[in-house]
Formats: sequence, C-alpha cells, structure tokens
Amino acid sequence: MAARTKTTAKPRPAYRCTECGNQLPKWVGRCPECNAWGTVEEYGAVPIRTTAAGPVSSPAKPIGQIDGQVATARSTGVPELDRVLGGGLVPGAVVLLAGEPGVGKSTLLLDVAAKAASDRHRTLYVTGEESAGQVRLRADRINALSDHLYLAAEQDLGAVLGHIDQVSPGLLILDSVQTIASAELDGAPGGPAQVREVAGALIRASKERGMATLLVGHVTKDGQIAGPRLLEHLVDVVLSFEGDRHARLRIIRGVKNRYGATDEVGCFELHDEGIIGLADPSGLFLTRRDKPVPGTCLTVTLEGKRPLVAEVQALMVDSQIPSPRRTTSGLESPRIAMILAVVERHGGVKLGKQDIYTATVGGVKLSEPSADLAVALAVASSSTDTPLPSNLVAIGEVGLAGEVRRVTGVQRRLAEAHRLGFTHALVPPDPGKVPPGMKVVEVADIGEALRAIPGRRRAAAKPRGAAGEPRGAAAEPAAPGRSDAPARALELARRAAERPVPAHAEELMEGWEPLDSDELL
Repeated sequence: MAARTKTTAKPRPAYRCTECGNQLPKWVGRCPECNAWGTVEEYGAVPIRTTAAGPVSSPAKPIGQIDGQVATARSTGVPELDRVLGGGLVPGAVVLLAGEPGVGKSTLLLDVAAKAASDRHRTLYVTGEESAGQVRLRADRINALSDHLYLAAEQDLGAVLGHIDQVSPGLLILDSVQTIASAELDGAPGGPAQVREVAGALIRASKERGMATLLVGHVTKDGQIAGPRLLEHLVDVVLSFEGDRHARLRIIRGVKNRYGATDEVGCFELHDEGIIGLADPSGLFLTRRDKPVPGTCLTVTLEGKRPLVAEVQALMVDSQIPSPRRTTSGLESPRIAMILAVVERHGGVKLGKQDIYTATVGGVKLSEPSADLAVALAVASSSTDTPLPSNLVAIGEVGLAGEVRRVTGVQRRLAEAHRLGFTHALVPPDPGKVPPGMKVVEVADIGEALRAIPGRRRAAAKPRGAAGEPRGAAAEPAAPGRSDAPARALELARRAAERPVPAHAEELMEGWEPLDSDELL
C-alpha cells in the first residue's frame, strides 16, 4: 500500500498599492482604497495562516454587571464644545476635529488644553505643524497657560508615544494627525497608510490608558476629511468645524458621536484675543436699527436642535443689462431662483427687469427651507421700498404652487423668537402651542402672507381696472347694438363695488407703510 504524502498549497502571490500600501489578493488596475490607477504591484507571497484560540484579557460578564462609571464624561471647560460632545470627553474616547485652514481649530484646542488641565488630569499638546515657541506665543495671546499643560513639537509617532509614557496625560491633543509619520512604514506623512498607522497606534494607547484624545484633521478642497475613510470609522467622535474666514461666527457640528446625539451644534466667536463660546449667538445674525428698513425680514432657523434668529436681506434695482443679475450670499442659489419665480407667479410682484441681491447677516448660511417665507417677504418689501414691522418673524417653506408648508420645530422656533422679544409671527397652518402673549398669523399660501401684512385694508380699496375703473366694469363689455349698454355697465360696476373682491398682491404691496405691529392680524 502506497504511503500518503501531505502536500502543502503553494503560496499565493500578493499585491500591494505603492501609493497607499493597501494589500490585495489579486491584481487590479485601480486601487479600491485610494482610487489610484496603475499602482498595484506584486511584491511577495501571503502566507496562509490560521488563528488559534488564545488567552482572553478579561472574562465576559453580563452587561448589567459592567461598571458604567468609568465612562463618565468629563467637561472640557468649554460649554459649547461639551454641548456637541454630549456632556464632555469620555475617558478613552478619540475625537477627530476637522476643518478648513484658518478656521480656528488650533486656537480652540489650545484653549481646551489649558482649561481641561488640572493636577489630577494632565494635558499633553503635541504639535507637528508649528514650533513650541509659536504655540507659546498663541497661548500668551489667548491666555491659555497652565502649569499642568505640557507642550511638545514632534513629527515621529515613536516620539509621541514616548511623551505619552513620560507625561501620562489624561488628555492628548495632536495637531495634526496628517503631520505625524511612523518610521516603520514607507511614505510621506499624510499618506493613507501613514494616517491609518498613526491613528491606530494612538487609539490603542487611548483605550489602554483611559486617555481622551483629540485629533486635528485636514480637509480636502471639497470639504471632505483628508486621508482614508477608515479614519472616520476608527475614531469615536467626528466633529466638523465650519465658518467663513471673513465672519466672526464659527460652528462645530457633530458628524459622528458614539456617546451622544449628532444634532447639536456649538457656536463660537473668533476675535483677536482668541475664541469664545456663544450661549446666545442670535445677536450676530441681526442688525440693530432705530427704524425698520425695506428689504429685510427675520426668520428662525434650526441648527441641529438649536433655534437661531437670523435676518434675510433683499435688494432690487433696475437692471442695466439684458439679463438681470441674481446674486446670493449665505443662501442657496437654486432655492432663491425658485422662490423668486413663486413670488412673481403667485404673488404678482414683477421681477423680470430687476437685479436682485439676497444675503444673510453675520455670515450665517441658511440651507433649510424654513427661510423661504422670509426671503419672499424681503423681496416683496424691497420691490415697493416699504419696510416690514421690526418685531415680526416669518417661518415656513414655500412650494412651487405658492403654498406655505409646515417645517419641523415650529414651537421651538416660536419660543426662541418670543424669548428675544418678537411679538408677531407668520407661520404655516397648525403651528401647535403658541407662547403666551405672542400673536401668530397662519398663512396657507404666499397670497395670504402678503395680505396679512399691514396696509392691506388701504390697498384693498384700490381698484385694478384701467384708468381707475372699478374691477369688473370691463369684464363684460356691452354688446354692439344694445340700447341698455350704459345701464348694464353701471349695474356691473355697482355689483362689483358691493361684492368683496380680494386685492391683487401687487396692489397690496403699493399701500404698505411702516405701521405699528398692533395693526397686524
């Protein structure tokens, strides 16, 4: 009987992307990780391995016996950041804060590092983009000095881990993850393989030590976080730091949060002395005036769960070119074009030969549809050069048929407007509970919204007929050869005068005057 021989399978060839280091079982023309073409090359064999059962670090327990106190969040000292994080930093949590250059990421985190440092919880701030002296100058400017705040300038992952062993911090801030590289891997800092290795090593150190970690991340030209998408999956919290560099307002939004909700936002104001949190940022979005001016309307927008009162402005001038301009700032151009079409078609406001400019105040960007009604009223107010009441807010989405639709959180918006002293509001039907002492007018379409504005009674008395004739007098002209034509015309005029005819929106707009808000419905 022939003896059986044990054969082993030949090692399979392995392939690796020279751009990002991604390993593949077979050759492909395009790397699925970094989407680079022609970078996959064969480099060796992948040994066939099997993993045997090994010792466990700790036995599994019923979930009810797990101590949840070890994961209690600790405040960062910045209430607006705590709001977005869900109460503070959880020990062992890794947070990725990404934003455009110059938005204020380093300034905010240096302030957090100083306020979170204490004798029981040291803070280690590692910078890979600046020298230690440059960071010290910024700390002097924003008064972010603490005896328990340690600063190091490093670009090597091994050196960063050495500082962690030496300081034993409770909070690590790394600015930024794209500037740190590992000597064990080839490639420049910021590459997908380097970012993945640096993030993985810091996450392991954070979990083992119970150390909270804040990583600063760069963004690409289209606003996405630079590096592999795996980075966002590895970390516990992903925050986006937004703001126009020409405005003072900065907003932090939660993109991912394993310890809280992602519908909270934090508002900050950037100035020469640093960055401070704004518990009530609505004042940045309003213009203080002694008297109302035409072309402005106030609305209430929701940033996550947070209601903010914002001001929308519109300006209309006669166009000097065949194609009138349509310019927006802080608003979405396609949506403004739709609102202008609805105002002209269903509101009767002529916009064809006018240059129209629409903008927001304070650098805020309004993307939700609740500002549609305010934009429509601002455009209508500018077209007649007549201001709206200063204590009026408008909330609602405008559809293509001219209807005013409901939006989410109407009660929360009205409560915020009432808290800031606004006494009147135009809202869609069925707004729910209204704050006591606030007068709310429900409008079903854009025509009702225009008729609800002060001045409607004076405008309704003006006829639309040519040369001042009553409406309806020219609707049925007398037939030729009829002897009772004059009498019939008088009879039609009398009936038209007795019958209540709703005024046209354009006529309503002509009679506007800056009245006291008590004249509102």
